[in-house]
Parts: sequence; C-alpha cells; structure tokens
Amino acid sequence: MKLPRVLAFLLVFSASLSCTCDGHKVLVFPIDGSHWLNMKILVEALHSKGHDITVLRSSQSWYISEVSPFYTSITIQQEQSYAIESQSDMNRFMTRSLEVRQNRGSLWAFVEFYRLLFDLVRENQAVVAQQALSMLENKTLTQQLENAAYDVFLTDPVFPGGVLLGHYLKLPMVFNVRWIFNGDGHFSIAPSPLSYIPQLFSQFTDKMGFFERVSNVIYHSILLYMRAYVSNPPYQAVCDKYFGPEVNVLQLMQGADLWLMRVDFTFELPRPTMPNVVYIGGFQGKPAKPLPDDLEEFMQSSGEHGVIIMTLGTLLGDLGSEYSQLFASAFANLPQKVIWRHIGEKPASLGNNTRLVEWMPQNDILGHPKTKLFVTHGGTNGLYEALHHAVPVLGVPLIFDQFDNMVRMKAKGVGDFIELTQVDVETLTDTLRNILDPQAMYKQNMVKLSQLHLDKPIEPLEHAMFWIEYVARHKGAAHLRTDWHKLPWYSYYCVDVLAFLVAVISLVVAVLITSCRWLVHTLMRKKKSTVKSKHA
Repeated sequence: MKLPRVLAFLLVFSASLSCTCDGHKVLVFPIDGSHWLNMKILVEALHSKGHDITVLRSSQSWYISEVSPFYTSITIQQEQSYAIESQSDMNRFMTRSLEVRQNRGSLWAFVEFYRLLFDLVRENQAVVAQQALSMLENKTLTQQLENAAYDVFLTDPVFPGGVLLGHYLKLPMVFNVRWIFNGDGHFSIAPSPLSYIPQLFSQFTDKMGFFERVSNVIYHSILLYMRAYVSNPPYQAVCDKYFGPEVNVLQLMQGADLWLMRVDFTFELPRPTMPNVVYIGGFQGKPAKPLPDDLEEFMQSSGEHGVIIMTLGTLLGDLGSEYSQLFASAFANLPQKVIWRHIGEKPASLGNNTRLVEWMPQNDILGHPKTKLFVTHGGTNGLYEALHHAVPVLGVPLIFDQFDNMVRMKAKGVGDFIELTQVDVETLTDTLRNILDPQAMYKQNMVKLSQLHLDKPIEPLEHAMFWIEYVARHKGAAHLRTDWHKLPWYSYYCVDVLAFLVAVISLVVAVLITSCRWLVHTLMRKKKSTVKSKHA
C-alpha cells in the first residue's frame, strides 16, 4: 500500500519541479489606475503558469498593492503622483473640458482644448521622466535588477518610464499597450495612411470625405507637435544622459520586441499592422458570476422591461449636480430599473426605479440576462465587457479617447453617444428609448458583433501568455521587428529614389533631345551641302 503513495508523491514532486524549471522571471513596470486593472490580469495569468513576477510600484500608488500572492513588489520612492491618476485632478480637468465644450465648434474651444491637454500631458510626463531618472540614478536598485537576471520586461508605454528602464537593463521588452505618449501606438510602428485611418480626437471613421481628410491631417500634425515639444523633452534629457543624444524615447519604443494591443478588429477599424503586434482585445472578458441576493432581487423586480446599468469609471464618477439631475430625470421617465454607480450628492429628481450604489460588480451585472443597456463614459475596458456580454451602449464620453471609442461603437451599429454639454432631459430620454427599442436593431447588431468577437481559435488571454513566454524563451523577437524607423524620412517615403529616377529620366530625355537636335542639324547641313554642290 505504501508504494503507490510514494509513486504519487514522486509524480507530484517531479511535476512541480518541472513547472518551476520552465518558469521565467518577469519584471513588470505598470501604470496605475485603470491601466493596472489590465496589467493585473496578465500578472495573475503569468503567475498561474508558474512564472516568477516582480512588480515595480510607486510609493504614491493607490491601486497597486505592495503585498500580493501573485507577485513580489519593489516600491520606488516618488514625491509627486501623476495628475492623471488623481481623482481630484481628473475631476478638475473634466470640469474644465466640459466648460470648453459648451463652445464646441469655435476656434477658441479648439485651441483651449489642446492647451488643457498639453498642460496635463506636460505635467505628467515631467513627473514620469523624473521618476525614471531617479531609478536610473539609484545604483542599488539597478544593480539589484541586473543581478536578478530577468527573462522579459513587461510594461505599459503610455508613460514611458518603464521603456527607459527596460532599455537600460537590456531586457527583451513586451508592451501591454493601446496608447503611447502621443496617441495610438499603431502610428509609431505601422503604416498609417491618413486617408482612411482616423487620428486621435478626430472622431472620424475610416470613411472620410475630402474635408475630413484635411482635418485628419491637422489632428495628426497637432499630435506630432505634442510629441516633439510637449511629451518628449523631459525624456530626451534622460536619454541624453544615459543613452546619448542620438537616441530618443520613441526610437526605444519602436525597438520593443512585442506589442500586445488591447484591441481587436471587431472594435478597431481595419488598418495595416506589423508582425510583432499581437491583438488581445477582450482579454479581460469572463463569464458573469451570480449577483449578491439584494442585487439579484432588484434585477428580477424589473420584469420584462429589464435593467439599465450606468457607470462612468473610477476617476470620473461625479458629474456634478446639474448633469446628475439631468440623468436622474431621464431615467425616471423610463419603465426600466436603473443601477447607477454614483458619487456625490443624491439628485433631487431621482425616480423610484433608480438605485444608486458606490460600487457594483460591473462584469457580473453586464452578464445578467435582465441587463438591457449600458450607459458608460466609453472607456475601453467597459466597452469590451459590454461586447463580451452583447449589451448595447449609450456613451457619455468625457475626456481623452472616449469620443473616438464611441464613434467606433456607433459605426458598428451597437450604440450611440451624446454630447453632454448639448443634451437636455427630453433628448436624453428619447436617445435611451431609441437604443432600447428592439426595432432599432442595436441589440441584434451587438449580439452579432459579440459572436464575431468571441469566435477565436484561442482565447485572447492565452494568446498573450503564449507570446510573452515566446519572447522570454527566445530572449526577444527581433525577427518580427522592422527597422524602418531608423530610415530618414526621405528614404522611408522613397523621395531619394523618386528624385534619382526623375534625374535619370530627365538625363535620358535631355540626351535624346540633344541627339535628335544634333541629328537634325547634321542632316540639314548635309542637305545644304548637297544643294550647293549641285548648283556648282
């Protein structure tokens, strides 16, 4: 009887030993806030596969725990937090943005929007660059990281402090990314014709008329300016000191081995891409869990009309009294029940059909069969959860990419969005009723889009795991990466080739013209000579 137990122990021990031997050492440099929610999913999945995870976190972090069963943390001392991760700072930015949008369409509003954006970006990038500099100057830290002999470096490049550190440590680099410090990451690594690929803040689709294409070029030029004169200068000082003046942070990004893009083409518009871009959109999607008894009772009490869920994200939960009253009044006009994640003063016009909560299990409610509509600010995480569970959306975009996200959802026929500063109770009520109307086809379109989204040969999270492990196993993936970014612009666009061909063709034409003239001149001289000889 003892032998089988011994054999079982040896089998279990050898299996665990094999798992340990196959595990890789992964260094993670995340971004806080909603970006950490994405990175945390990857970290937990890597841990479940037996990999050893170390997470670099800021002492100012309010999302990334210092102690976790999934990773070992190293805390970096930081005096100042990012404004983009502060609820109070982001509420101020949102409030000012709404004030500007009340004059939407004017030149003043256009200029003021970008002034606000540039100020926010400049402030945040300076803080991140200073954090990166302090890490590189901390020889104890860098020596500790070098001695640990990590196999792969995983970071989010929207704030590229991790990019600088990863390059300094000479580690194979994998990005968990959608945005970088000057917009959509695709624009920095893949051909991006502005004739059909809309730039950030343009609110265009891939079907643009002439004047829309003119506007798209202008939007692109503004973001190029932001990259060169707003985002890059703080990082260039770090590059100059540690890597040389010929290096800039964008080049370091373009040299990354792998880009895990948090989109897929049921959401993203069709566009060119590159071999080292792996699409993992929807990797956070998961089946809904049973709701707490009180929430389940509320959902069931909605009857045939169902439930509307509203949440505007972690940082932007408080719209202020005026807009909260507007939504409360519109919801009160509907037969549906409403669950609203609301922060701030309770609206006086709140109807009996609406329940306010400070927190909700968003994914689980979206996956409930009684849920009919998702009212959202248009963040990528929430939209992919709605896509996973086939729930139509009404967008209330507030800042950043949320407008462009909702333009994509509207183009797919699975939702609509409102301009908050231009809407009233009647218009909002009509918009809600329209999306809820079965004849409007929003639900049917979302069901079809969800089926396309979920019909994949491999789950997005497993896809991400394979490619992170691939980079770790092979110490990089240079064979998937192109060096086009090392070409000067005139070589990339073949301007030098065109100039050479024009010169050659011009030379050939000149030779032909000269030869023809010489031939004609020679023939004319011979003809004249012949005529003269005859007369003589």
